[in-house]
Amino acid sequence: MSRSLVIGMAGSGGDGIVSAGESLIGACASEGYYAIMTKSFGSQIRGGESSCRVRLAVDPVLNSGGALDVAVVLSWDDFLKFGAELPVSGRAMVVYDTRTGVAADDLPLVGVTPAEVFPVPISDLAREAAGTDRAKNTVILGLLAGWLGIGQEATLRGVRKKFAKKGAELIEANERAFHAGVAYAEAHPTAESRKMDPATGSGAKLLTDGNDMCAAAAIFAGCKFYGGYPITPSTEVMQFLSREIWKYGGVLLQAEDEIAGIGAALGASFGGKKAMTATSGPGLSLKSEVLGLATIAELPLVVVDVQRGGPSTGMPTKSEQADLFQAVFSAHGDVVRPVLAPTTVGDTFTTTVEAFNIAEQYQTPVILLSDQEIAQRKEVLDPIDTSEIQLIDRTLPTDAELENYQRFQLTPSGVSPISHPGMEGGNYLGAGIEHDEHGAPTASGRVHAVMNEKRIKKLGPLHKRDDLFRIEGNENAPLALVSWGSSAGVCREAVQLAADRGLDVKLLVPYLLYPVNEDIYRRFFASVVGGLVVEQSHLGQLYRILRMYIDVPGGVVSFCRSGANPFRPKEIVAELRDLALGLQRTLGESRQPQE
Repeated sequence: MSRSLVIGMAGSGGDGIVSAGESLIGACASEGYYAIMTKSFGSQIRGGESSCRVRLAVDPVLNSGGALDVAVVLSWDDFLKFGAELPVSGRAMVVYDTRTGVAADDLPLVGVTPAEVFPVPISDLAREAAGTDRAKNTVILGLLAGWLGIGQEATLRGVRKKFAKKGAELIEANERAFHAGVAYAEAHPTAESRKMDPATGSGAKLLTDGNDMCAAAAIFAGCKFYGGYPITPSTEVMQFLSREIWKYGGVLLQAEDEIAGIGAALGASFGGKKAMTATSGPGLSLKSEVLGLATIAELPLVVVDVQRGGPSTGMPTKSEQADLFQAVFSAHGDVVRPVLAPTTVGDTFTTTVEAFNIAEQYQTPVILLSDQEIAQRKEVLDPIDTSEIQLIDRTLPTDAELENYQRFQLTPSGVSPISHPGMEGGNYLGAGIEHDEHGAPTASGRVHAVMNEKRIKKLGPLHKRDDLFRIEGNENAPLALVSWGSSAGVCREAVQLAADRGLDVKLLVPYLLYPVNEDIYRRFFASVVGGLVVEQSHLGQLYRILRMYIDVPGGVVSFCRSGANPFRPKEIVAELRDLALGLQRTLGESRQPQE
């Protein structure tokens, strides 16, 4: 019996691999299991390879897991294209379609001999049961239900729901395909039981992805306008809002391009509405000039960047964490703008709400750095309790302040009351040129210096927001991990594994990446002699930013890699172990008597 399994599947576009994964995780959720599903595609508009991995467990899961326990292959060429995303280990069970023509003793897995191999006539079973190859994915669901003991009725309910609008004939054909898969699995038992332990979870669960969670959080936060342009992998944010924002008195505009999308959103903010746009790295590049306008005009705005592989068009369907430099530094002039990042589908909700709160409170654009894995992966999670979540609205001028309204009035906090069109006495010029307190253009160097100070000073309280950080493990541990975004979940599990192996490790997860909270990092590093800053970018961008502001201990190094090469918990632990051994050798050598 197993408490956790990682299942990976790959095939060609049209094989229904991702659809099978969604049906599987839906069945897991209804049975009370926790699960995470990630999906990956080639960047072709049509066709190409597709894959998914589903990690299901009795207990809550923190990441998509390590090497596969079960690999399902409809095309070896397609499967091998995913490389590090679908690693096969010696303990794995490999199931593949005999149509591929590969012998069971000659699998194209260099240096790996799986524990069990099952060549299955998946295509033949689909044709015989359903009359079409298109039912291959349903046969796969039957195989997995039979071998792994995942609830057959729950899976069938999902299949029936999926085809409900396509008629009874198609439903019946897929039911036959499912039962054909179950029968084959029962007739060909595994040598070692891989059946899941019974689920212990109870109560209603959510099954959703990061993009939908972000969009739902925006509505909860009071977003009334979305302006954007479709771009992988953020498009689902717009799709969700296009269905739902109207129900809450909001408006959505699909603009002609990225610049128009953010321009419209900023115009809505000028008009007094909470506003958002979403994009990916290439779109954020195009939006940077309007972001500068939002900064100097001191207008609230939330910009979601679902990161993907770059530069330029890069790898549109692969996850990366390499837009941090762009989010922090892509501005001319002296600009400080807050940058936040969620770490799971679940905390995407609270982090998105926090982005709106900060934007409104400090009248500033805020960038929310999601990434493809979080945005498009599905998670089974417990419902979110929203009763304690505070919502913040922008500060409006009082009647007295409107008598001689100074939109950019110098205040002790640096935040000035903000009017909107139609507010009597609240007219002002909101332009991209430097201005005085009334908003009148100026070329005065003295005024420019004062206004720069105002815009940066108002964000000062963010440097003290310790609640936007999570510290896990022994607070006095000598070994440390720092990680953000989707990589944080891997490090959370690594801390647990490291403790089991006798390593004393703590973890810092920042949700606020910029401006840098120098105090919390200094306190965190006070006991640290060695550690890793883990992130999925070639340059190790957070590590480099921290070194601009913090005296990072010499034993803390960057552990980073380019996108589409995800980290696994065990390799983080291995790096920590090697780091600890190296530190011990160094300490031992320093204590050797000198001749």
